[in-house]
Amino acid sequence: MGDLRPARKGLAVDASRDAEPAAATKPEMAGRLRSIAKIVIIDVAAPLIAYSLLRSAGMSTVTALVLSGVFPALAVAIGAIQHRRLDVVGAVVLAGILTGTVLGLISRNARLVLMEGSVPTALFGLACLGSLWMRRPLMYSFAVEFIGPETARGREMISLWRYEGFRHVFRIITAVWGVGFLLEAALRVTIVYSTSTGTALALSKIMPYAWIGVFMAWTVAYGRDQEKKGRRMMAVATASVEDPGTSDTDPQPAGITKTAGRPAPRHR
Repeated sequence: MGDLRPARKGLAVDASRDAEPAAATKPEMAGRLRSIAKIVIIDVAAPLIAYSLLRSAGMSTVTALVLSGVFPALAVAIGAIQHRRLDVVGAVVLAGILTGTVLGLISRNARLVLMEGSVPTALFGLACLGSLWMRRPLMYSFAVEFIGPETARGREMISLWRYEGFRHVFRIITAVWGVGFLLEAALRVTIVYSTSTGTALALSKIMPYAWIGVFMAWTVAYGRDQEKKGRRMMAVATASVEDPGTSDTDPQPAGITKTAGRPAPRHR
């Protein structure tokens, strides 16, 4: 975001940092590719292959479903050990697997095992909506935590919170994600009770990532649109300072929404 500095006539906008290339470095790209590969192999392919092999070996549907959930659970555990902390996404994944496993083993109902993702998804959606009545919405807190409050970008986000326009952007984002997660949970339940076990399992592994991808794309587009509006407001504010009486617009920083398009935690 460009620096806003007082000038003799109005506000001077230093956009030098805005012109810096945003392309990811090779190590960053390699890290992203490793993350994608991990998701495809461990979270999607491994459970589907394990379920198919276990069913072919004669195991019951419930047992095969429960054992197929070991792979994503191990991935979360290994990540927590490596980073010495369990993040929110990992906690949601483990909660879903544990919920599905317990329900399945108690009821011996395969469909209840497949509900593992619906419960934490619905709870997260409700948490997003409930946070709108709190001091800071949940998606803003996640964004700051994801970026790092001690980084330059994190400090910038914390500083921008004092502007109403910035707060409004994150409230909208949080509301949209909250409603979206509730819709996904409802869709998961519909799929579980209207398709075969194999189909429901496949969709339950793929759908969360597709769903998040759609909402991430919307968040980025919305953030960029709000940033453009912020720049237009800054131009009007600058003009009004240079020529008093032409506008009574209450300015917001030009880059007030630049950080609104940051990604979300993956969830299951």
